[in-house]
Amino acid sequence: MIVEINGAKLNVEVMGKGEGKPVLISHHGGGGIGSLAEPKATYGPLSDIFQVIAFDARGCGNSEIVGPYSHEQWAADVDGLRKWIGAEKIVVAGGSYGGFISLEYAVRYPEHTEAVLLRDTSADSDNFKTLEENARNQDRVEINWDNFNRYWTGQIRDDADLKACWAELIPLYDFTYDPVTSAARVEAGFYHHEAHNYCFTHNSPNYDLKPILHTIQAPTLVTVGRTDWVTPVSSAQIIADGIPNSRLVIFEKSGHSPQFEEYDLFQEVQRQFIADYLPHLVAK
Repeated sequence: MIVEINGAKLNVEVMGKGEGKPVLISHHGGGGIGSLAEPKATYGPLSDIFQVIAFDARGCGNSEIVGPYSHEQWAADVDGLRKWIGAEKIVVAGGSYGGFISLEYAVRYPEHTEAVLLRDTSADSDNFKTLEENARNQDRVEINWDNFNRYWTGQIRDDADLKACWAELIPLYDFTYDPVTSAARVEAGFYHHEAHNYCFTHNSPNYDLKPILHTIQAPTLVTVGRTDWVTPVSSAQIIADGIPNSRLVIFEKSGHSPQFEEYDLFQEVQRQFIADYLPHLVAK
């Protein structure tokens, strides 16, 4: 369905509708290349417990291409969805870039944050400093370094250019590279270079929540794949060390996507966290 939030028409799906059920709002990763498909698959299975909202952020997927694409605006849009669904508190969830927004929400709207579910993400932009080193130390694919640098500095020319650059990078993300699966994911994606460029020219250079992580009092699950090249275990450790009431789980046979690469275990970890930290929600 299309829902207007803060002046932007957003593509929204609600799973597990039910009177009185707690609400989980998930934010996809990828900046201008993400869509609700990933969080729908990751958090949709929790719809027996929650009303799960997955949506295309403004400038992404099938939502309206209207800025700004700032962390502040994207977090405000999550809160707009909270108001729209009629929840006082929510569990906020997201992986990769969606984790940035989930953390932003937790620090900006603590009174409305019941818990936080994070996957392969970072609390600052330091992980971008190791990208080139990690890419040079792999032997899966030949890197076009001009395209690599333009991608990570927000200098993409158009949507087709974004798709082409992403196709070159996607082999680096999985624990085991499957070229057929990677190619299919590229073709299934959405590409909006305006949002992508905004992320890496305006958002990333100033992104640093480390000094205020301790203010997040909500229970927080931090998950990461052992061989994640873009938001490594060290990034997850910083988050877990900074948030007082957190649990860190490392998936040993995953890269950037343990929610797919170790699907059953990932779902089990989420449910165990909810049972341990949010028993009052499970009982509803």
